[in-house]
Amino acid sequence: MTTETDTQDVYPSVTVERGSLSASGDAHVAPLKLGERLKEIRTAGGLTLEEASKLTGLARSTLSKIENEQISPTFQAMQKLAAGLNIGIPQLFTPPKQRKATGRRDITRVGEGKARPTATYEHELLATQLTNKKMFPFKSRVHARSFDEYDEWIRHDGEEFLLVLEGSIVFYSEFYEAITLEEGDSVYYDAAMGHMLTSASEEDALILWVTAS
Repeated sequence: MTTETDTQDVYPSVTVERGSLSASGDAHVAPLKLGERLKEIRTAGGLTLEEASKLTGLARSTLSKIENEQISPTFQAMQKLAAGLNIGIPQLFTPPKQRKATGRRDITRVGEGKARPTATYEHELLATQLTNKKMFPFKSRVHARSFDEYDEWIRHDGEEFLLVLEGSIVFYSEFYEAITLEEGDSVYYDAAMGHMLTSASEEDALILWVTAS
């Protein structure tokens, strides 16, 4: 009967990463640290070793030894890891991406955003100095008080996050019933779905919007 300590990697060809060619013309390969990759997946999911053990059915000590490169998991153990952590087995062999900081930063002081007034909103665009952003944050004062003030649904590409900063709003959306959101409430939704807002408080509500392309 084989154990995790004496079983060799079933797929050794997928445990290496192609690198640059050496002077002799041979491809330089760097071994993938499976234990390091497993730990990255576990911690990214906010799981302790004990919690991961319960999900995968592998002993806590076994998981610890795998993460510390003390043993190599059998294929059966990898199947349990994949099922318990809700990932595909290839993800265990995918090297973590090398993240490089770009140093991008943009500060918008209170009241210094770019104004974009419309018939129903008074927008204040934030972080306007950065180009090619993946997110578009802005604050809006909601002037609209009735659904009838809109000619049609608002819809655009991407997803959107909305947080009520002051007052309260009624959030209308194409596939759901209208809902009232109070100060501190938020909603995340598909922006391609028709949507619109009206103020429900005595004063015009103030909201933070973040649109992701």
